[in-house]
Amino acid sequence: MIASWRFSALADRHRAMGSALEDWSGMGTAWSYDKDQTEEYLAIRTKAGVMDVSGLKKVHVIGPHAQYVIDKATTRNIEALKPGRSTYATMLDDRGKFIDDCVIYRMGPHSFMVVHGSGGGHEQLTRYAAGRNVVLTFDDDLHDISLQGPLAVDYLEQHVPGIRDVVYFSHIQTTLFGKPVMISRTGYTGERGYEIFCRRQDAPLIWDTIVAEGAGMGIIPTRFTTLDLLRAESYLLFFPYDNSEKYPFEDEPAGDTLWELGLEFTVSPGKTGFRGAEEHYRLKGKERFKIFGVKLEGTTPAPEGAPLLQDGQPVGVVTMCMYSELNGHNVGIARMPVDCAVQGTPLAVLIDGQAVPCIAHTMPFYDPEKKRRTAKG
Repeated sequence: MIASWRFSALADRHRAMGSALEDWSGMGTAWSYDKDQTEEYLAIRTKAGVMDVSGLKKVHVIGPHAQYVIDKATTRNIEALKPGRSTYATMLDDRGKFIDDCVIYRMGPHSFMVVHGSGGGHEQLTRYAAGRNVVLTFDDDLHDISLQGPLAVDYLEQHVPGIRDVVYFSHIQTTLFGKPVMISRTGYTGERGYEIFCRRQDAPLIWDTIVAEGAGMGIIPTRFTTLDLLRAESYLLFFPYDNSEKYPFEDEPAGDTLWELGLEFTVSPGKTGFRGAEEHYRLKGKERFKIFGVKLEGTTPAPEGAPLLQDGQPVGVVTMCMYSELNGHNVGIARMPVDCAVQGTPLAVLIDGQAVPCIAHTMPFYDPEKKRRTAKG
């Protein structure tokens, strides 16, 4: 663990399972456990897994000007967001380039919570809060325990009345095991799942109880990096690991447009006035590359950063790849030329010096209609 200045109340649980608590976003996070990661992937896809994602940064934005701050800082039309609902949004810099993504929770008329990762989200909010009638509170007491998988709702139903009525991207204030929590129908796995926001002092009890009670249902603890297997087949990007901050351009500063990343849907129709808006719209049709899927032959996944080839020449890079025996595919996320980002384009990936054939493929590979994560009832 290096450079960490934030601490999870569940750190001892992770150490006991073999984690060295590697740093992510300033918090020691469980990147590895003493067990097969495939077991965790299968649990989330077929049963459920519980994961500590407290490394996500939680920022409360409260006051009469709270909506102004979020409207300027993010790409979503917040006026339309009802209390009890949330939305996925992105943040841009003055060049119209992506700097972070987030989930915005509306708690009330003047009250929001913005949950973001390791990008510049907090600085972006602070920029527009200056001089306004608003308070920003960075909340590391609030922990985030993610319960993801098809059996998550069956487990929670035993403890939380009405949990089946909580629709995708909504949240409720309730209690769990006698402790106050907010349960959100969100996640990062491509499955139906929930995030349990709780006080630091309650996190160990909630974690231990889910692990103990859920064992009989096949619910197991899962490490943070299992998300990489899930996101690769569910088309979920992870800043900066899919971005030019990690795979820089030769002659340009880091920064990707939403058009290049396939995230233009995060801009509410017709919205203007947010940071980078004019450049965002101007850059439409000027994509230098595209994020697109690749489907490989064989069962050996490409390592992060594997060169993508066309006619034997490097043209891009695979940012994340996984093989799933469960779903019968070897798939990945890649940065590739715009003219290659067409279903069926023949390409290859360089793995251990060998050019492994693949094709460009639309994403997501798993549950392409997103019926699992949005299921009702």
